[in-house]
Amino acid sequence: MVNTQTPPLVRKPSKVEVLKDRSNFLREPVASELLVDTTHFSEDAIQILKFHGSYQQDNRDNRVKGQEKDYQFMLRTRSPGGFIPPQLYLTLDRLSDEYGNHTIRATTRQGFQLHGILKKNLKGAISAIVHSMGSTLGACGDLNRNVMAPPAPYKNRPEYQYAWEYANNIADLLTPQTGAYYEIWLDGEKAISAEENPEVVAARQRNGNGTIFHDQEEPIYGAHYMPRKFKCCVTVPGDNSVDLFSQDVCLVVMTDGQAELQGFNVFAGGGLGRTHNKEETFPRLADPIGYVDKADVYDLMKAIVATQRDYGDRTNRRHARMKYLVEDWGVERFRDKVESYFGKPIQPLQPMPEFQYLDFLGWHEQGDGNLFVGISVENGRIKDEGSFQLKTALKEIVQTYNLPMRLTPSQNIILYEIAPAHQPEIQAILNRCGIQREDEIDPLERYAMACPALPTCGLATTESERALPGILERIRAVLTKVGLPQEHFITRMTGCPNGCARPYLAELGFVGNGPGLYQVWLGAAPNQTRLAKPYLEKMHVDDLETTLEPIFVYFRQWRQANESFGDFCDRVGLDAIHQYVASYDPGSVSTPGGSSTSNGNSVTPPQKTTRVRRRVTVQEATYTRLQEAAAQTGKPISHLANEAIEEFLRRMKDES
Repeated sequence: MVNTQTPPLVRKPSKVEVLKDRSNFLREPVASELLVDTTHFSEDAIQILKFHGSYQQDNRDNRVKGQEKDYQFMLRTRSPGGFIPPQLYLTLDRLSDEYGNHTIRATTRQGFQLHGILKKNLKGAISAIVHSMGSTLGACGDLNRNVMAPPAPYKNRPEYQYAWEYANNIADLLTPQTGAYYEIWLDGEKAISAEENPEVVAARQRNGNGTIFHDQEEPIYGAHYMPRKFKCCVTVPGDNSVDLFSQDVCLVVMTDGQAELQGFNVFAGGGLGRTHNKEETFPRLADPIGYVDKADVYDLMKAIVATQRDYGDRTNRRHARMKYLVEDWGVERFRDKVESYFGKPIQPLQPMPEFQYLDFLGWHEQGDGNLFVGISVENGRIKDEGSFQLKTALKEIVQTYNLPMRLTPSQNIILYEIAPAHQPEIQAILNRCGIQREDEIDPLERYAMACPALPTCGLATTESERALPGILERIRAVLTKVGLPQEHFITRMTGCPNGCARPYLAELGFVGNGPGLYQVWLGAAPNQTRLAKPYLEKMHVDDLETTLEPIFVYFRQWRQANESFGDFCDRVGLDAIHQYVASYDPGSVSTPGGSSTSNGNSVTPPQKTTRVRRRVTVQEATYTRLQEAAAQTGKPISHLANEAIEEFLRRMKDES
């Protein structure tokens, strides 16, 4: 009998999938090209180098036409829960001066980055990091990234200790097992900083319905690793310092009345990366999946990883994150597939309190008689600049008192295990080096984040880290002008739509969309449990004041008691905001302390409506003239455009 069935469609794997398959478990072509006396790696090697914790970059500020790019490398640490032992920090400080650009950068995933390292110094830098109880393995690439956890070092709150413990264990479970890292960077010497938990070792070897590959160098990942990056966190009920809904997987520690660990609530399917003008790409919040007993948590993690590993999109990398698998399948089908790997049903989610955003700045008791101090770091950049000497201060404190630190998901630093007798001395160092206390920092700055962007990130289309301080000053000036001098909210900025600083979970988000241009996102929840929505596709940075002023006036006039800016924008809806802005009269703004005036459309309280996105495209020359007119009249571009269109339509009606 002739088989007339159509064979299943075999989709062509992406180029990166082919490179992973040919890499001999992440060895080539990195190992061979490292021996070649050049300033950079090939495009193929760059993709594999990421798994080792490094990105090849070039400093666009130093580009000269006709000359080779200014190639340099970024190194990122793998630091579960943000833990940095003192010897590692001092090594990073030294490497930043010997090989880097004299700064260290705390990331939004609780790791450190060194920038400006040359190819010839990569091996020496990675070797030094590993020998100082650190690692860069798996900090980048298509595998599990740094596992996050709340940074607060509470010794009298067992749930925080469980979060740290299981963040470390999940990181160990999903660490690449290939020998490539130690062969290439340490000449085969496998330095181990800590003994692995026996339960983790056993779980890595336990098959569990097809979750591992037997007799392979990578029992969990196999030769192809994951379809894209995979991000995990462990947190405690009520603590959303980790932005848990942005993660591929989040475990929430659940204890009993005696504070004994019972198991974990599980969320899955979050992710923020997207691509401009590709509507099929979008940020997504994680969904609740259920509850798992502590004895089964490693098997459940393997089951989730195996589901994404085996069913994630390996053809279209824009569609390869697990959030798209969950979105395409739906939560029920996704849970069913995970359960088929897990071998048992996932239990219903257990009740939890509402999550809050926490940053742990300032001095605190850590619960055992010692103290910790949270230090705000603007955009995570540890540097010395004029009278601001943060790099000097941290080196002196860590050297003198041998203190460990925890990096926070907000790019700040916590020093802990501080004897109370040392508090005045440490605070004196911070004061001498120009480090502000938490109550001296403008809350707009305290709750803001930016990605590095230009000049080193190859994906950035505009500024972020270098621009945000000035942007925040301008926002503060607008808030003061409209009578909200003390107002603050979560602001985040990125130089591209990949979302490294999590702008889609900001009350006010700026996303790079071309030189000097930003998408504007509004309306995320202050506790990071609701996504923002796109308000403007492109705002030129010069139009910041005319864009935000009417929104802030609307907020001042119609906010409810104690309502945050993000909650207000979500409640009234973007359509109402656009309508208000279109008829806004800048002359109606009252001075602080004065009475507010009506702007025509404020007779009745705003009602939330469904936003219908309408696009009107104008020629570049017309937009430039609108910008000039806006500057001359002090009116928003949208206001001028609306007036012109209304006048045109009126004339058409009169002529007819």
